[in-house]
Amino acid sequence: MNADTHPQPDPSGAATLDTEVLIIGGGVTGAGIMRDLALRGVHSVLIDKVDLCAGASGGNHGLLHSGARYVSTDLEAAIECRQENELLKRLAPGCIEATGGLFVAVEGDDPAFGARFPDLCAQAGIRCDELTVADARRQEPHLSERLTRAFRVPDATVDPFHLALANVDHARIVTGSIYRSHTELVRFEIADGAIRSAVCRDNRTGASVVVRARQYVNAGGAWAMNIARLAGCADVSLTYAKGTLLVNHDRMTHHVVNRLRPPGDGDILVPGGTVCLLGTTSTRVTELDRVGPTIEEVDRNIREGSAMIPALAHARYTRAFSRVRPLLQNAGTAGDRAASRGFALLDHAGQNLSNFCTITGGKLTTFRLMAQKAADLVAARLGNAAPSTTASVPLPGRDAGRWAEPGAAAKLWLAAKDPSDMILCECEMVPQSAIDEILATAGDTAPGALSIEAISLRSRVGKGPCQGSFCGIRVGSHLYDRGTYVDAGGLARMRDFFDERFRGQRPVIWGQQAAQMELAEALHCGLLGLDTLDAD
Repeated sequence: MNADTHPQPDPSGAATLDTEVLIIGGGVTGAGIMRDLALRGVHSVLIDKVDLCAGASGGNHGLLHSGARYVSTDLEAAIECRQENELLKRLAPGCIEATGGLFVAVEGDDPAFGARFPDLCAQAGIRCDELTVADARRQEPHLSERLTRAFRVPDATVDPFHLALANVDHARIVTGSIYRSHTELVRFEIADGAIRSAVCRDNRTGASVVVRARQYVNAGGAWAMNIARLAGCADVSLTYAKGTLLVNHDRMTHHVVNRLRPPGDGDILVPGGTVCLLGTTSTRVTELDRVGPTIEEVDRNIREGSAMIPALAHARYTRAFSRVRPLLQNAGTAGDRAASRGFALLDHAGQNLSNFCTITGGKLTTFRLMAQKAADLVAARLGNAAPSTTASVPLPGRDAGRWAEPGAAAKLWLAAKDPSDMILCECEMVPQSAIDEILATAGDTAPGALSIEAISLRSRVGKGPCQGSFCGIRVGSHLYDRGTYVDAGGLARMRDFFDERFRGQRPVIWGQQAAQMELAEALHCGLLGLDTLDAD
């Protein structure tokens, strides 16, 4: 390992980091590349302009695909999903719940698709067991009385935040690799067919940060094409599809429930912790940074989902969210559902760059394989002959992401039996000790600059039924009490947290959630005056 992990002064006044590899993009793929390289003894710096899982990695169902969803549209992706599903269940059990999955048909669905489904699964090596309708409804009582057919497949659920945090934490332990949040790539300095440095901006302070590396990896997800353009590379071509999902207040099923038909809108319900996620839509977009759920998308998901689970039509939804998927090809008139869910690794050799590569496309389920392929290329360029070991080395038990796991905070708090450890988030039972631990392990982030949204990403704060109405205030107060926040900037971060929560609640404000929003408005605006706060 040849890397100076301490920022050094630059003649221009910018801080400079020296490393072997710079990874751009803090989704699960970027985090996976960081860990894969670390296990080969390679030091890296991982940056993201926002934070871990700020893009599609943190805005999905949390479904660990068996591959069955893609057997009719993308056999290669289905096989990759099946293989990685089996691996990750063994290697990252702390991030995964082996729920199993059901594919169900209702009256009106094409019976020919159901007839072909077992053979399609067999082609991908996916186990597929048919259940009687009565047995399926015994296991999942909320399923429609109009059910006509059901199959069980080995789907599971995975917590992407926990997964990314665990990968980054392991890389830090092994090689001292660095993760920097809120660090945005501004430009590359290029000379003689190679990138010499990456000039970045700290979006919290506006300060410049220069990263000098031997190799540069573009793992920017939907932003990968833009990042490649900064390097002068025109060989990355992506189509963008926005997906909108809803968070159901209750965990209505034990299994992941899929509609037994070709992929469409509102055809998956995924249980996670105490809630369920319903979705997703697919809408072609060109805008990446300002996307949000619409009422029409919310209605469409509920309409389609309630055909297989009627109770969804009258359920309480606490929020909706949207993210953008990078698709590898323009599907033309076939629609974005027909675009490949596979991934691509580009070495950019034809673009006259010797030390830059891009990895894009793919699924959350295939992140480890994507990371391995990118790390293989980078290691070979560095002259590092060590093979990838992420297919055999489990994530360690020491885990910085433990507070992100649903239910973990309550178990840890009850086991500690410390009456002085006050609960700050009652919905998810997050104690003040969890906040203190997150602050102590925040890496490069200056404690005073750590936002409540960043704390929420690393824990369950704000993810319960009240969507942060109470715990946002309590966490903010705790940060003032411990001296982390000392001025009006803390109130501004509190307001930013509530604004983000409201963005997700806006399209689902009816029934009980409308009452919840009235209470939140009274607290945040009437009591604290956060609607008129002048951050300056």
